[in-house]
Amino acid sequence: MAGRDCALVAFGSSRPLIVLTNDDGVRSPGLAVLRAALEPLGEVRIVAPDQNRSGAARSITMRSPLWVEEVELPDGSLAYATDGTPVDCVRMAALGLLDRSPELIVSGINLGGNLGDDITYSGTVAAALEGIMLGIPAIALSAEGYHPGYDLTVPARFACRLVSVALAQGFPAKTLLNVNCPDRAWEEIEGARLTLLGKRIYGDKVEYRETQGNRRGYHIYNDDLSWHREPGTDFEAIAEGRISITPLHFDLMSHEALDELRGWEGALGPWKAG
Repeated sequence: MAGRDCALVAFGSSRPLIVLTNDDGVRSPGLAVLRAALEPLGEVRIVAPDQNRSGAARSITMRSPLWVEEVELPDGSLAYATDGTPVDCVRMAALGLLDRSPELIVSGINLGGNLGDDITYSGTVAAALEGIMLGIPAIALSAEGYHPGYDLTVPARFACRLVSVALAQGFPAKTLLNVNCPDRAWEEIEGARLTLLGKRIYGDKVEYRETQGNRRGYHIYNDDLSWHREPGTDFEAIAEGRISITPLHFDLMSHEALDELRGWEGALGPWKAG
């Protein structure tokens, strides 16, 4: 709500430990580009899934051990690859896998946008959300409209600028910054805008594909996507060639509904057993 104060988290060291993760997997080109961009600002470590986990949202691994392997990336740097989800990666990094606790989580660069309602499915955003749940400032960074040949140094360069400002001024407490970058050259970006979360229009439908024995196969998800034309949203910023920065938090509580439902309590109970 307008008028509320937002506490800022200060970083405890001049070279903070920055942990990178993603949901596209440890071999994603976005990780190496982002690491190179952020290394001047702190100690950068990578803890990422060993395979693509796009759409994993906030899923976690509960009934099996998490395996971790140190792997060498194409640029010669080392990373921890796990068989867990993006959320697992953040929890491992924060709870003891590394020799010290992260001071900043940066999730990305996601190979595609995370705008509007898409964030509820996104493993990229979920990893950043886990960071703030653990009290660690976090950024989710996505390359909207990604395709082969997309210049990932553009979102990486902006991430460096954003982290530099956060280190100097402090980071909003209990908040993640969801950043989306349009497919433009650095010189063609129309600046950055703080935005509202827009509303996605999905064109999904159930389509029958094949039968195998007693099973029938269907396809649900497709690319027929649109968005509600509303001013000030992340969708609008991207359409205008701007980088979108949307602050998000984890308060799912509906205080308005709680007040409205108070009258139900009498009808719902108490009752006697039997």
